[in-house]
Amino acid sequence: MARVLIVGAGLTGSLCAALLRKEAPRPVHLAVWDEAGDSGGRMSTARSPYNPQSTVDLGAQYITCTSHYAKHHQSFYDDLLALGILKPLTAPIEGMVMKEGDCNFMAPQGISSIIKHYLKESGADVCFRHCVTQINLRNDKWEVSKETGPPEQFDIVVLTMPVPQILQLQGDIANLISECQRRQLESVSYSSRYALGLFYEAGTKIDVPWAGQYITSNPCIRFISIDNKKRNIESSEIGPSLVVHTTVPFGVTHLDHHTEDAEELIFQQLEAILPGLPRPVATRCQKWRYSQMDFWEPLPSSFASGP
Repeated sequence: MARVLIVGAGLTGSLCAALLRKEAPRPVHLAVWDEAGDSGGRMSTARSPYNPQSTVDLGAQYITCTSHYAKHHQSFYDDLLALGILKPLTAPIEGMVMKEGDCNFMAPQGISSIIKHYLKESGADVCFRHCVTQINLRNDKWEVSKETGPPEQFDIVVLTMPVPQILQLQGDIANLISECQRRQLESVSYSSRYALGLFYEAGTKIDVPWAGQYITSNPCIRFISIDNKKRNIESSEIGPSLVVHTTVPFGVTHLDHHTEDAEELIFQQLEAILPGLPRPVATRCQKWRYSQMDFWEPLPSSFASGP
């Protein structure tokens, strides 16, 4: 039985694993490794340490199905909607730009529930805290080394992490990338930002007329969401949760600062936008070094199509 390793437990890696399980012409052993402590990647959901039912989406806030995606991938949306993993986004998001034919969805159990669904469908062996450092070719097998533990061998390796992390890998893989391919890959650029999640005690009121708001007049904050309100969850037993996404310039400027220092600056700006906001009982600050892809130069067809 062929052994397949997928590096990265985000949306690309989890969906790749599920599709391989479904479409592979013969049985395969699937493994998914991720350097983080949980699945999700840039679609991660954090939980309050005091009440796991109180959550915030630290990455993607909602899913937009464009008319182009609907034409080519409607079955994926239909499946997730049928299972209740996605539901239409009906809560008001101020400043959202809607294009004709777009549909927006939210995840009632948090955006990472999409990734957890696909990983479960794949039946893969999922391992966290596995940071890949080298990939070498050994007797027609890919020998994959990680920071801790012995190397393991696979027949196929699929890399789904951000491009700069791929280019940092050591071993034979570095020699398999041609100069032309390397230049193309090095042209990929990402934006950086922070996300700050805040959890409040049950009964706390955050009195705003929206569930989410895009901010255009603040140098630090770009988006605010009352996360439970976004999901239409109102409960006397679950405190509200709020998430802030910073602007890209703030993220770039403070990229190498301590997360605690960035968190305090973000909270100061948040208080200026929402004066009187109570102090949370817990926070979670996430630095997204590779938040979104800004630019890439397409590979020539001979490289893009592969052998």
